[in-house]
Amino acid sequence: MRHILRADQFDHDELARLFGRAIFFMEQDQHIKTRRNTLKLHQGRIMVSMFYEPSTRTRFSFEIAAAKLGMAVIGTENAAEFSSAAKGETIEDTVRVLNEYGVDAICMRTKEDGHAARAAAVSNVAIINGGDGKAEHPTQAVLDAYTIYQKFGRLDTLQVVMGGDLAHGRTVRSLAKLLSTYKNNHIIFISTPELQMSADVLKYLDKNGTTYEQTDDIEKAFTGADVVYWTRLQLERHSDAKLAHGTQAFTIDKSTLRYLPKKAIIMHPLPRVNEIAAEVDKDPRAVYFKQAGNGLYVRMAMLDAILKELP
Repeated sequence: MRHILRADQFDHDELARLFGRAIFFMEQDQHIKTRRNTLKLHQGRIMVSMFYEPSTRTRFSFEIAAAKLGMAVIGTENAAEFSSAAKGETIEDTVRVLNEYGVDAICMRTKEDGHAARAAAVSNVAIINGGDGKAEHPTQAVLDAYTIYQKFGRLDTLQVVMGGDLAHGRTVRSLAKLLSTYKNNHIIFISTPELQMSADVLKYLDKNGTTYEQTDDIEKAFTGADVVYWTRLQLERHSDAKLAHGTQAFTIDKSTLRYLPKKAIIMHPLPRVNEIAAEVDKDPRAVYFKQAGNGLYVRMAMLDAILKELP
């Protein structure tokens, strides 16, 4: 892996190796002695963290992952304001300069679709896409897939419900693409007509032979589901607050849990607002905080894989 730009760039063998390495790092992290051994793996390496949008889980997990691997971390949580982007500098020029500083990886989140690919096109340093606009969030898709694999031991032959703001959410786009590379998955998209999954993703599923349906019936969607993946209204990507009213019918609470099989899991990339009631947190099917925790070890595995390829 030279760069991490898209969810569908990972083949199945590569994902299996990343999952195995994530398990290894999770086990190593449980004891201070083995944690210190992990710190020796990539001493002397440097990761730059450039986030042009707010982030809690992606930024902190990548920075902590780098620190646990012995890397130095340099960056800013608000590159849009505290870098020369505020003066009009292009992403290409910023990345070219960082290449001159002898860093080993650049993790970035950007506001515009395709920024990560533009950065990678001019970079000899590994570019890690921590989310670009509403286009892609590949590392989130991998940790989501890992969380599903933890529960079911497979990534095929699953019924997956994806609900909420599907039109503007990059995590559901990336996960749908990744799951479509596995056989016999069926995806049910549930949202309002204005917030349904975009045509380009549906076309991608068609190309891979992944079956799907679209509905606004939460009872129908939840019946028989293995995975429920819920998302919030992405108000930072559109200004139509009226859409929030339509999504109120798609709140997961105790009343909707009765439709969901006991074997199922409930996932959310977080942050949540009010689309999953706090009462759901106690349900054993709710795994979204564990899902977030998995992000640390999956991202350690990704950094480790990238750095092993460097001279």
